[in-house]
Parts: sequence; C-alpha cells; structure tokens
Amino acid sequence: MNRIITHCLPKLVITLGLASISVFVNTGICEQIVFAKSINVKKCEISAYVTDPDPQGLNVRNGASLRHKILGQVPINETVQIIATTKNWVKITNASAGFSGTGWVSVAKLGLSSRGYSTNGVHLYASANQQSFKIAKVPANATMKLLGCQGDWAQVEYQGSKGWLVKEDQCGAALTTCS
Repeated sequence: MNRIITHCLPKLVITLGLASISVFVNTGICEQIVFAKSINVKKCEISAYVTDPDPQGLNVRNGASLRHKILGQVPINETVQIIATTKNWVKITNASAGFSGTGWVSVAKLGLSSRGYSTNGVHLYASANQQSFKIAKVPANATMKLLGCQGDWAQVEYQGSKGWLVKEDQCGAALTTCS
C-alpha cells in the first residue's frame, strides 16, 4: 500500500496542481489577482460628457479593460460623474441617461469644455496645483479631450497642449455652457 501511495503521490500532486491552474485561468481568477495588484486607482470628483459617436453608446464595463463584461451604454453627449481613474480608464456613476449604476469606461471617449465666459479664457497648469507653471491658455467654451483626473482636477488636451484644469474652469456638460 505504501508503495502505491509513494508511486502515485507525485502524479496526483501534479494533476491537482494543473487542475487548479485550469480553474483559475478559466474562471478569470488569475486575471483578477494580477489585475488587482497592477491597478493603481486614483480618486476623482469631476464631470465629463460622452464623445463616443457609436449609435449604441459608450460601453460601461465591470472592470478597467476591454476583457471585462459590458454592463450597459451611455449615449453621446450625456454627462457622467467620474469617481476614479487608472491609466486609460475611469470609473463612472450617475450617468444623465442610459446606463444607471457604476462601471468603467475608456477615458478617450470622454470630453469636457472650459468655462471662463467673462474672461480671456482659462489656464492649463503643469500639475494639479494652481501654484504650478501655467502651460497654456484655453478660450472660454473650448472643447477638450479628457486624459485623466486627480481629485477635482481634470487632465486635458487642447490643441496639442496637455495640462491640468482646475474644477472652477471645467464644464462637464456637452449641451450647455455651464455659465
């Protein structure tokens, strides 16, 4: 009996190990473990609007990658609240139409506009701090591409200039001037 156990034990251990790996891979547990370790989520508190022209709307997913399940869609020009960001993805909630709930969308499919209506425009800063260098001036009501966010600051691109826009100068609604 001991000889059978001694002879079969290594094969049993290998078989159980391979079966466990198969379960982890096929159920997505490995991806979740790796993703949880590699994701660097930052909190945000800004609004933006959907710029994705897809007639189906912007896909909202249950995680920050294309491999994650689609939960619903938000139509073009609708406003979303952004509560977190990581690399090229933002976590949204409170969409003005379409999807209701919380999920992840591609930041490249969102935009915002500048305020500054009674001024000569607004400034883009080198970092999310009004004491940092002013790198560009953006006219009032200018459309900008959203790149990310940090706290209540929006990282944007306007005519090739990339910088940070303070909360007071952001308009996250597509069909209004936010005045």
